[in-house]
Amino acid sequence: MKIIAVGMNYASHNKEMHNSLLLSEPVLFIKPDSALLKGGKPFFIPDFSSDIHYETEVVVKINRIGKNIAEPFARRYYGEVTAGIDFTARDLQTDLRTKGLPWEISKGFDGAAVTGDFIPLDEAGDIRNLDFHLDIDEKTVQRGNTADMLFSVDRIIAFASRFFTLKMGDLIYTGTPAGVGTVKIGNHLQGYVGNRKLLDFHVR
Repeated sequence: MKIIAVGMNYASHNKEMHNSLLLSEPVLFIKPDSALLKGGKPFFIPDFSSDIHYETEVVVKINRIGKNIAEPFARRYYGEVTAGIDFTARDLQTDLRTKGLPWEISKGFDGAAVTGDFIPLDEAGDIRNLDFHLDIDEKTVQRGNTADMLFSVDRIIAFASRFFTLKMGDLIYTGTPAGVGTVKIGNHLQGYVGNRKLLDFHVR
């Protein structure tokens, strides 16, 4: 399986990151399968960064093989959804971007793709209008709605499938809204889609 993630998909997050790019297509990057962290296992802060940021996202799971998928048919290729965290070593990312270098190591390190429990989409609601939020130590720190995406899930799938054959079990992280921040040892993270708590783990 592979993890496809979307960057800069919420205007609110782009503003907080001082990113003024006007995008005509989704911005994609890949995380290796070794980045996946699931089952409520703890996230261990790596020793190569002093500024690990959480980015809360809606994650969808691909349920059939597809290539060059037309956007009107993209909905046929996923049926489950959860809350996830795209962890970012922000200090590494900033340094690499400043130098004009690839920044995969800041996004694809071990444990950098956290997923919660998947639920059927028909239980979650309309993928085009899903509320989601993250609580840290019982305080809500980030909140979003998929209606505010610059590129919808179906548009992302259609675009990504031009370049990558999508396979069963692949995950798509759909982008984060404003409110990202640093995690610390001892934090307790809980992620929700609607009123369903699907993500629950600690930082070590």
